Amino acid sequence: MREIAPNFWNFRGDFKLAKIINLGTHMSLIRRGNGLFLLLDSYELEGDELEKLMELTDGGKSIEAILNVHPFHTLHCAAVHKQFPHARLIGTRRHAEEVPDLPWEGTFIEDAETQAEFSDELQFSVPGGVDFISDDDGVHTASVLIRHRASGVVHADDTINVFAAPGALGELLPQTRLRFHPKLSDALQKRLGAADEYAAWARQIAETWSGTPAVCAAHSAVRELEPLGWREEILKALDDVEETLADHRKKYG
Repeated sequence: MREIAPNFWNFRGDFKLAKIINLGTHMSLIRRGNGLFLLLDSYELEGDELEKLMELTDGGKSIEAILNVHPFHTLHCAAVHKQFPHARLIGTRRHAEEVPDLPWEGTFIEDAETQAEFSDELQFSVPGGVDFISDDDGVHTASVLIRHRASGVVHADDTINVFAAPGALGELLPQTRLRFHPKLSDALQKRLGAADEYAAWARQIAETWSGTPAVCAAHSAVRELEPLGWREEILKALDDVEETLADHRKKYG
């Protein structure tokens, strides 16, 4: 449990591929102005990490809602709901379809009306021009990005990546700068204008979220940024995928 900024904590967890390669996962905790808490994503905590969370949140009673923001991150939803059964459970359409036995709310986190309920303290962004829920289960390009207004910290799943060496090596080897998901070409909608919509979205968040001090990225690490780092790294990430976007424009007009 790491305090990234006042009233914003991040938990790093394990997610192993074939029980060998640890891809990592995460969950964030935000304390609202009313003293209640929001969990961003679901990860089943144990031991000291769970004790710290419980101590901070009055035994979990102060956790108001769990916001699951990536449609393909469903593995820990049932376990976290079991730990905090009183908390409102909000996810994407795919969460409700994949784990239908849980008491999901009737609206979804990708919907503007759901986001509006938390907009006094959180900003939301969904990438344009891509399928939010891909037909290919291996394409995890889209998710709902969340930015904590008070601290400026961004919670991101897959849409924005930071690549870092695992374990102790991560303390020795440098992180990469922010990058967009490597399967962007598979996620772009097969129609005219989709590439331009994605680029416009990237430029928009580069400007409107400028000043972001840190990004909590799933599967990898927390990326701490210089004062202009967010804008610079998002625009560089866009430059990195320009060939992918150009190929899409050539194919679809």
